[in-house]
Amino acid sequence: MANAFYNVPAPANEPVKAYAPGSVERISIEKTLKDMKSRTIDVPMVIGGQEIHTDTKIEMRPPHERKHLLGTYSKGDANHVQMAIEAALAAKPKWEALPWEEKAAIFLKAADLLAGPYRDILNASTMLAQSKNVMQAEIDAACELIDFFKFNVQYMTDLYKEQPASNPGMWNRLEYRPLEGFVFAVTPFNFTSICANLCASPAMMGNTIVWKPSETQVYSAHFIMKLFKEAGLPDGVINMVITDGPVAGDVCFAHPDFAGIHFTGSTGTFQFMWKTIGENIANYKTYPRIVGETGGKDFVVAHKSAIPSQVATALSRGAFEYQGQKCSAASRAYIPNNIWPEVEKQLKADLASFKMGKVDDFGNFVNAVIDERSFDKITRYIAEAKNDSRATIIAGGNYDKTEGFFIEPTVIVTSDPNYTTMCEELFGPVLTIFVYDADKWIETLKLVDSTSPYALTGAVFSQDRYALKEADELLKHAAGNFYINDKPTGAVVGQQPFGGARASGTNDKAGSKHNLLRWVSMRTIKETFVPAEDYRYPFLG
Repeated sequence: MANAFYNVPAPANEPVKAYAPGSVERISIEKTLKDMKSRTIDVPMVIGGQEIHTDTKIEMRPPHERKHLLGTYSKGDANHVQMAIEAALAAKPKWEALPWEEKAAIFLKAADLLAGPYRDILNASTMLAQSKNVMQAEIDAACELIDFFKFNVQYMTDLYKEQPASNPGMWNRLEYRPLEGFVFAVTPFNFTSICANLCASPAMMGNTIVWKPSETQVYSAHFIMKLFKEAGLPDGVINMVITDGPVAGDVCFAHPDFAGIHFTGSTGTFQFMWKTIGENIANYKTYPRIVGETGGKDFVVAHKSAIPSQVATALSRGAFEYQGQKCSAASRAYIPNNIWPEVEKQLKADLASFKMGKVDDFGNFVNAVIDERSFDKITRYIAEAKNDSRATIIAGGNYDKTEGFFIEPTVIVTSDPNYTTMCEELFGPVLTIFVYDADKWIETLKLVDSTSPYALTGAVFSQDRYALKEADELLKHAAGNFYINDKPTGAVVGQQPFGGARASGTNDKAGSKHNLLRWVSMRTIKETFVPAEDYRYPFLG
């Protein structure tokens, strides 16, 4: 039993390593990449701490190197999902009863393991399976995940410290109980840190988890589970199942102990899940928590006073880092005609200097998109733009999937602000630009706000403070993360809590205590020291 109020180690953002040629970290990651590519593995499901292998084996191949085999994973079925639910529920009483500082120690240890011996492993697995260059992997799989673990421990203690006032003769307390049941975590391919955090943040608050990772992220998910195990996470707290999404959803959403979903993925999938949960609402023991971060059609809008080189750089980085496969990636831009010639010149020069290819060639700025389905979807938009009078491709436009799913970073300029690629989410290396009359600033801001159903991230560039204030007001609901004179990507835990509204999700702000609050059910406790012994109030006298 604890006999002190513990202060957890103060969190600080993990420094991003540079991986310059000849550096210690560069030599180390190159060796790890080579070692991991030299062997194949079979990834099991992990249920109740047991590795579950099946006869259904699915190959894992790098998106940028289709001929190379990383290994296979064991695909499960509805029975495995049911097993995972039972394992989560069986582990729940003991995990819930474990003191908070013991849970904190597990995730703090996970952070230090990741900062040390697991750093290369998580980075290399993310590079190979998800086709990220070393910098994008470092920011994601190492730094952001370390930050999630450390800052969430601090947020947990901050939350527990929030207590009500007490009048004389009584003591009021607020208890932050985990949810009653299991939490279903459904995670995307594009951020290893998101995948781990969607499991870890509810678990830290005393919940137990059924986790279904994206099948294109299973390779790095395997090493996340090993990290949790080595950090001391008890068996059954996080259970990883590898099935088709509808299979897992059908079992979890029909179960009476379903207590919540932590989701990142497409808007359509999330809306279908929400509808299914609503249809089953009478079957649940408690109203489930529904937390989701979904799509985006993220914007950059420049004022006539903006500095062209700054706008062009924000577009190059914001639209094309990690092949535009970020929920926050800039995919539409509004540039005034007075600065457009300079922006266009630099943007074309930037893209012409990009190198594209395998992740183990560190000279490549961009790599492959995640899979063939994504490749085919994105290239259809590019092909249509080539034959549409409203669209002009000024950079890129080529693609090939012979060796990997490679799509050149592509810039489309459109004369129609409601052109398809200005409105629909592509989730790939395609940026569409509308050049507007520099004197129509207010009209353009209203256009930005009304064009897309999404509201995740957005950026405004201006040297005019009045214009920035106008943008801030008119775009108040257009982005949950709003950037002034910066690209709309790169949110950092502890600095920019992340999430959007409208069709972009529930805006529960990953990387803040507000997200953790969703995974607890509070109980108010009032203790009266000297209870009344007569029902009569003075007014009755």
